[in-house]
Amino acid sequence: MFGSTVLEVAIGLTFCYATLALIVSAMQEAISALLRLRAHGLLEGIKTMLNDPHFSAMARDLYAHALVNPHDDGTATDPRALKAKPSYIEPRHFAQALLDNLQTIPGNYAQLGRDIEALGDPQVRRVLAGIYQRAAGDMEQFQDALAGWFDSAMERVSGAYRRRAKLFSLLLTLSLAVLLNVDSVHLFSALWQHPSLTAQLGASGSAPDPQTLAALWRLPIGWSAWPAGIDRHLALQAAGWLLTAATGLFGAPFWFDLLQHAVHMRDTGDKPKP
Repeated sequence: MFGSTVLEVAIGLTFCYATLALIVSAMQEAISALLRLRAHGLLEGIKTMLNDPHFSAMARDLYAHALVNPHDDGTATDPRALKAKPSYIEPRHFAQALLDNLQTIPGNYAQLGRDIEALGDPQVRRVLAGIYQRAAGDMEQFQDALAGWFDSAMERVSGAYRRRAKLFSLLLTLSLAVLLNVDSVHLFSALWQHPSLTAQLGASGSAPDPQTLAALWRLPIGWSAWPAGIDRHLALQAAGWLLTAATGLFGAPFWFDLLQHAVHMRDTGDKPKP
């Protein structure tokens, strides 16, 4: 069974990391919405998917379709000229818009095959020709296959976005760790020597309330004096900042769930005296 000191230190560290991760998550979402990162990532993914890096062929025609980009007038010839950029495209809408742009005679499957063969880009032509042959004359099946192709491509786009988000989260957490001096090494040492600092933390294991936020300020974080120079103390402090930054990769839900389990474990036995 864990000793009371171990549990109190674990609760204090977990609460600190959870609060920091919550702040980072809110900041990251705000920055993402402000810079429209998802919309830009989706556009780049479609340009790559349709092999149209200059936005001058199939990607441009797709973004001019009302099903894909209903808030634009369809006249943009450059990504910067788009009046709106969607952050999400329904796969069925993508498939219908692409089909509308491909076929010269709506509903004519034989003509659709000739339209695909007339495409100038060999890479896209090969992909669409394979989908066309596997659909075997069924226009609905062809459209479903286009939607599936889009889903597969967007999974790769989402994976790339998550990797960039992880890196951004790491850098943002490191910046806050330095700015607020959230040094994990010093924090652990102080909590180990004074576990009563965490007595009021995580009472419910949920998001911070005014009482727990007040208790948070009792933790040994923040600046009392700037480092005097580059020495062993600063190196140890930098290691603590890096360790704190690494915790941001797990995200706030992980830390709050861990906090709930730690508090539950503490509450199953006698609470330590302050």
